[in-house]
Formats: sequence, C-alpha cells, structure tokens
Amino acid sequence: MINDSYKKELKETRAGFGEALLELGRNNERIVALCADLTGSLCMKRFSEEFTERFFQVGIAESNMIGMAAGLAIGGCIPFTGTFANFSSSRVYDQIRQSIAYSEKNVKICASHAGISLGEDGATHQILEDIGMIKMLPGMTVINTCDFSQTYKATLAISKSEVPTYLRFGRPSVPNFTKNHDFKIGKGIVLTEGNDVSIIATGHLVWESLKAYKTLVEEGITCDIINIHTIKPLDEELILQSIEKTGCVVTAEEHNYLGGLGESIARILVNHLPKPQEFVAVNDTFGESGKQIELIKKYKIDKTSIVKKVKRVIKRKKVEL
Repeated sequence: MINDSYKKELKETRAGFGEALLELGRNNERIVALCADLTGSLCMKRFSEEFTERFFQVGIAESNMIGMAAGLAIGGCIPFTGTFANFSSSRVYDQIRQSIAYSEKNVKICASHAGISLGEDGATHQILEDIGMIKMLPGMTVINTCDFSQTYKATLAISKSEVPTYLRFGRPSVPNFTKNHDFKIGKGIVLTEGNDVSIIATGHLVWESLKAYKTLVEEGITCDIINIHTIKPLDEELILQSIEKTGCVVTAEEHNYLGGLGESIARILVNHLPKPQEFVAVNDTFGESGKQIELIKKYKIDKTSIVKKVKRVIKRKKVEL
C-alpha cells in the first residue's frame, strides 16, 4: 500500500543497478562489466574506476559488446553488459539469439532507459518492444524492475543464476517503495489484497497501480495488486490464484500491449481460467520526445488509465455473471 513517506525518497531505478554491480565486483572476481559508451548513464563509473582490468568500454559497438560478453562467459567470467534497452535488444537481437540464447551463455544483459519514460530522447532511443522480443528466445530469463531497491536486489540475484538474463530498468527517479520486499526470480509480490479485481503490473507501472489503488479504494473498489518483476519465468500460480478470487484482471506495463506481460497473462487465462482482462499498455505505436509525465498520460499508461480499465473490466465481469 502507498505510504506517503515513499514519495520523499525518489531514487533513480538505474542507480540500483550501479550500486549492486559495484558490490558484486568487490565480492566476486568472476564479475566483469562491458559498456557501450554510456558508463555514466548506466551508473557503471564506480565499477570502471575500481576494477579497471575487469571493465571493458567498447564504444558505440553494441553488437561487438554482446560477442565479447559471450566469449568472456566461455572463459568462466560472469559478464554484465550495459547500454540503453533499445540498443540492448533490437540493435543486437541477432547476436543475443545466436551467441547467447542458442548456446546458453551465462551473460547478463542489463538494459536501462526502457519504455517511453526516457522522455526527451525520443522514439529512436525509447523502446516498447523489447520484452516481447527477448521473452520469445528459449532459455532467456526476463526481469523488469520497478524501483531502486528492486533493481539492486535483482542485479545481485541474477549474478547467482547460470542462465542468460535480460534485466530491464528505467531512467527516472521514482519512489523507492520495495525496500522491505524480498526478491526471488520468478516469484511475484502481493502489494495489496482485495476481491473486486486483480491489477498485475510490472516496472514503473507498479507505482502507478498503487496510486490508482488510493482512488479505487475511495470509490469502494478493492483489489489485489501484484508486482510481477519477472516476466519469464512467470509466476503463474500466484497470478491464477488472484484472478480466480477476483474474477477479472487489469495488466499494466510500460511496453507495447503486443508481446508484453499482458499477452503472457492472456495466454495463461486462455489455457487455465478464462476471465475478463483489460490492458494498460502502449497501443502499438512508437514513442516521441517529451517530458515523462506528459508521455505516460498521452500514451495512457498512468494511474488514470488504470482506474478506467479497472472499472471497465469489473463491468465486463458483472455482465458475464
């Protein structure tokens, strides 16, 4: 549930990655890091300064970076690559597929500045398709974190796994509200409980869902809010338990509605529990340059949009009953 004190502690999601990477470097000599000319943006500077022999600045050569990471993994290292999510996925998709996923290399692809909340950099640097692209690759783990603490814990967690992983996080400063939450790959987190609707959110849309919760409660609507940080493997058991109780679901994500978390949950419902679902996601379009707060409102991935979709799905549920 929202605590007003969280609003006073705004922290960059990406900074959680940088702090955890530095800690990993100090505790494990197998950890190496590669960056494509964005050391500052990815908060990798302290690692680069402290571990000069384990840091590789490859320049604007993302495909080469992925190939190098695959080679380092063969040599027994645990490589963490860092660049914007757009350049971590679409620009290097062939290299990820062939050199990492197909051969099951233990590489951690760390993708910052995801979604449209990147803001003024515009559509060429934003990406809204990457979750769909990467989750389709066999054997890939896909994680999408919501704040500083969750990104920090996720970075530590993926270092202990031995599978190729895509870690997606954002640029903006957001409330750091998961400080007291455990993190386990593949396990969602129940943030609020209710009976009317399930809101299943990922990334920055988790906080927007919590803001929507305050409005919904004032109108007498109670809801489960579930933080799904791991898109693949998905916590199907938790998701089905919640939707079986509430009878309907709204999914919320900073991603195209095609290929994202919402489609993964729709697949689960088709196979196991057909119930009404509404999507809060970008409607099959590219982004544009603008301020973060303006973009999430225009592309209808804010708290107001979540409230509207909740009311709509509850009406659909009542019709079916």
